[in-house]
Amino acid sequence: MKENGIEWIAVDDLRVGVFVELESGWLDHPFPSGKFKITSTRQIDTLRELGLSRIRVNRSKSDAPSGDAAGAPQSATSANPASARPKDTPHTPTRAELLALQRRGLQACERRFNDSVKLYRKTLEQVHNHPKDAAQDCLNLVNAIVDELLQDGESAIRLLSETAGDKTSMHSVNSAIVSLLLGQVLGMSRAELVDLGLAAFLHDIGKIELPDRVRWFDEKFTSAETHLYQEHVALGVQLARKMALSPAVLATIAQHHEMVDGTGFPLRSKGEAISRSGHILALVNRYDNLCNSNRPGASMTPHQALSLLFTQYNNRFDPATLGAFIRMMGVYPPGSVVQLADERYALVVSVNTARPLKPRVLVYQPDVPRHEALVLDLERSPSLGIRRSLKPATLPSDAHSYLAPTQRVNYFFERSADASMQGALA
Repeated sequence: MKENGIEWIAVDDLRVGVFVELESGWLDHPFPSGKFKITSTRQIDTLRELGLSRIRVNRSKSDAPSGDAAGAPQSATSANPASARPKDTPHTPTRAELLALQRRGLQACERRFNDSVKLYRKTLEQVHNHPKDAAQDCLNLVNAIVDELLQDGESAIRLLSETAGDKTSMHSVNSAIVSLLLGQVLGMSRAELVDLGLAAFLHDIGKIELPDRVRWFDEKFTSAETHLYQEHVALGVQLARKMALSPAVLATIAQHHEMVDGTGFPLRSKGEAISRSGHILALVNRYDNLCNSNRPGASMTPHQALSLLFTQYNNRFDPATLGAFIRMMGVYPPGSVVQLADERYALVVSVNTARPLKPRVLVYQPDVPRHEALVLDLERSPSLGIRRSLKPATLPSDAHSYLAPTQRVNYFFERSADASMQGALA
């Protein structure tokens, strides 16, 4: 199919002089830009290593074919006639190709998450002596994330593998990613999303001014310790002000513990006194803390956390924001351990934010090594659904070892179109 010179070709048909347009997002490839003219065979080799079966090219920006002139690079199709196929015949990926694509998708999300964690740590190191430089780095990160979110197509929330790191930095990245996804679902503008993302990324920055023992709330705190812990909000606003962040960002940081019913802190604000970004961040912050408690053994499964927010804490959060959050995450958010309708055990690994009732799951298959297991896309398996959620501890030991539910629930996002290509039919 061609439109304004645009068409899709097999990666093996690439040659020097072809102008390519990569659809993958930031950090998914090593090139300075996703749109460029190929100038060397080394670039073609790198594109093959990305694992794409087809690639978008712009013929109007490509050099004219040089035929069989001496020295002209041949396409793989002409060099290997056995690989030729009609241009309009869709390529059905092999199992090996799906596995490779699946691994690369997860690795790309994990790399981007880890890069964001590193930037947060760098921000903590810079914020006192170079606050505006730190702010610019954070702004660059958030702008890149927002730009990708606003591309055409839907997003999927992706569960990551167990990631090493400290709770503060991982919590901040989780909060930023999920807040931005929710803000997009709620129809926020690009400028609003950037402010929300900055506030979510930096909402706990004031904790660096606190003693380690009170950086994470504990129900056993004395009243003095509770008061000291709550000061992290004001301290965070002070640091954000030094970073010259916008009033909207400052306000959202100030409100990330406020509750609709007035039981939050520090101002006990209610209802409409809390901004839309404040509503979003307060909810996402609470969800992540329920899933990733600072006390071993106290963390809830994502399904449990969502159920608690809906059944017991619903009066504390803005109804529209909570409703959109539940619809976005689905009944079984990524990280949930479930039993399918056919009795098999599975781990939810990603959820399409626009169609969350049919997530993608990793299924326990004793006859298939875990590293060779294809993720099952329930959206492409209409006859198969989820029967119930399970606590990881209730899994049979062999299923628990296979699915390996993580102690921490960390999220990033990927394009739903890319995710669906990785899924397998039941």
